[in-house]
Amino acid sequence: MDIESEIIRIQGFVDKGNYHAAINIALSCLNECRRNKDQAGIEKFIVIIKGIVNTLAEEVSK
Repeated sequence: MDIESEIIRIQGFVDKGNYHAAINIALSCLNECRRNKDQAGIEKFIVIIKGIVNTLAEEVSK
């Protein structure tokens, strides 16, 4: 998996407001990192998922 490409792909869904797809893709990436025992990747995708949730929370709280 190319982590940087996946991050760009995830951000594209966030930019469109498709948070469901963004979270699903990020979670799939996190799971792949878990299978590969890539702790740095796991932590990166946890941060990304938190960011998606925070963005969604800000949008619906307006």
